[in-house]
Amino acid sequence: MNFFHPSVSILTSSITHAINCTLLDFQLMGNSDKKNSFTFAFFNAGCVPSSRIPDYHRKQTMRIEEIITGAICRYFTERSLPEPDQSLIQLQRTRKEFEGDITLVVFPLIRLLKKSPAEAGEELGSFLLQQPEIKDFNVIKGFLNLVVDSSYWMDFVTNSAADHNYGFAESPSGGTVLVEFSSPNTNKPLHLGHIRNNLLGYSISKILEANGKEVKKVNLVNDRGIHICKTMLAWQKWGENATPSSAGVKGDHFVGDLYVKFENEYRTEVRQLAEQGMAEEAARSEAPLIREAREMLRKWEAGDPGVTRLWEMMNGWVYEGFDVTYRSLGVSFDKIYYESETYNAGKAIVREGLGKSVFYSKEDGSVWIDLTRRGLDEKLLLRSDGTSVYITQDLGTAVMRQQDYDAEKMYYVVGNEQDYHFKVLSLILQEMGYDWAGSIEHISYGMVELPSGKMKSREGKVVDADNLIDEMLETAGELSAELGKLDGLDRDEKSAIIRTIGMGALKYFILKVDPKKNMIFNPEESIDFNGNTGPFIQYTHARIRSLLKKAGQQGIVPGKDIENDGFSLTVKEKNVSALLHEFPVIVAEAGKACSPALIANLMYEVAREYNQFYHDHPVLKEEDRGKRDFRLRLSALTGDVIKKGMDLLGIDAPERM
Repeated sequence: MNFFHPSVSILTSSITHAINCTLLDFQLMGNSDKKNSFTFAFFNAGCVPSSRIPDYHRKQTMRIEEIITGAICRYFTERSLPEPDQSLIQLQRTRKEFEGDITLVVFPLIRLLKKSPAEAGEELGSFLLQQPEIKDFNVIKGFLNLVVDSSYWMDFVTNSAADHNYGFAESPSGGTVLVEFSSPNTNKPLHLGHIRNNLLGYSISKILEANGKEVKKVNLVNDRGIHICKTMLAWQKWGENATPSSAGVKGDHFVGDLYVKFENEYRTEVRQLAEQGMAEEAARSEAPLIREAREMLRKWEAGDPGVTRLWEMMNGWVYEGFDVTYRSLGVSFDKIYYESETYNAGKAIVREGLGKSVFYSKEDGSVWIDLTRRGLDEKLLLRSDGTSVYITQDLGTAVMRQQDYDAEKMYYVVGNEQDYHFKVLSLILQEMGYDWAGSIEHISYGMVELPSGKMKSREGKVVDADNLIDEMLETAGELSAELGKLDGLDRDEKSAIIRTIGMGALKYFILKVDPKKNMIFNPEESIDFNGNTGPFIQYTHARIRSLLKKAGQQGIVPGKDIENDGFSLTVKEKNVSALLHEFPVIVAEAGKACSPALIANLMYEVAREYNQFYHDHPVLKEEDRGKRDFRLRLSALTGDVIKKGMDLLGIDAPERM
């Protein structure tokens, strides 16, 4: 797993004077799931005035990696040695079998130092001991293992626990960015695939906000097209004037059932035509039902009053159903666009492109663009009957959004089966001369499958979002009651806790997976109070809140400064501190990579390490006041980071469980 951190500035100091250095583009690499290790490569160290150091970094304890890197820069400068290449200073977490906290990989530097790895390590280690933050070192086969002084971690925990904005950008950076997600079709209810889309889009929006971006969450509802006409035709033929209310069915489910009905009847017609000797492709095109649906689409685009009224009525049913599901998922939007409004803007762009000879017409009247010189192929923009296709309305939507928000970036959270589509969209906009076309970024994510295989919405073989949510809540309630998590709670409290646990389990299981990967959702695995699950992390937060509440009830309040009578932190105290220390780095990287999985997996590591610390170390019963106060602050910071991290995932961190 590779992490790339944006530019940061660093400040290093010696005993007699301070040297202000800048640090650009350092790379963090590691595998948090298996090796629990990370590597920093620091770049372009040089001197800059302190006025250029961002407020964000001034308000935090200086990162130990920055301190070490600055000292290494000074080592080379003081000896008039060539400045190391930006990729040569590599730091990683010390392996557990060796003494140390952070390890410098010496091998990349030996060419500049003209020493053996062992000699270079000893000399650099001795020099780094001048830093008060470095307590000791050892060299093993070209790896310089550095022991960070306990005072550094104590200062970090104390300062960060007092900073309510710890981990987040202090001020806005750049202009407005748009994040499009959800994009449902009004011919069916939301399903498991939509759940991943919505959760990713909402979490990415919150992560970008934490990185100082002004984010607008937008939705594009696919409320027109042949698939919508299929449901309308099905209602006319087989609906018997029923409504969701009269049928006692949620609106989007009611319409979705009609879509499945149409597809079943349509397949029957295709099969019958094929049995009569017609080629299958021709049968699919000439079946009476699909011809009727195409004619209905033509009438809709022509503004036929009867078709329009039916369209408005049935879409209204679906919107009511969508709103219920969105509330259950805890997602919201700043603006909703509708393809029925944007496709005309897209058609206007196509007409403009024809006038500029960017597009061309074929003999049947269809409109195309030739992208072969761009390494792609020819792309249809308007059908021969004048009706639009997906790319047409996406062109209109993009232009309308840019007019609305003048965005510096437009993110589209859409499944990876649309990778080609978004390449085409960006290229067409470039061909049309829009200078912002390069701001389009497709956040491509993998498909969600069940243990039993892929979903097929046309056949009705999908995991309905509402049903899945209900099942998650039911399972959460049963497990919570079995484990005694609901004891002593009234009815409303039980309901709230069950929803918190059930939705936390669902969201975390989805978001902990790298968005680019396909995933298999297994509800049974997602709800567990042990292991890499949402409830485990939620329970850790509740445990911390209970501890801090007891401390307050006992009148135990840590002083402004931790009383250090010479005690050193234990390995587990350092481990928790080091993970909390990574939080700002991971938040920044998650924003750059648009990957909530980075946040999710850090939260699990933090919760796991804290529980191990809590098991082995007394907190309120610790007799040494300095140790007790530090452990309370460490607990408070851990709880704060978990709450912030889970909030970035759209997950509640309860006060009690």
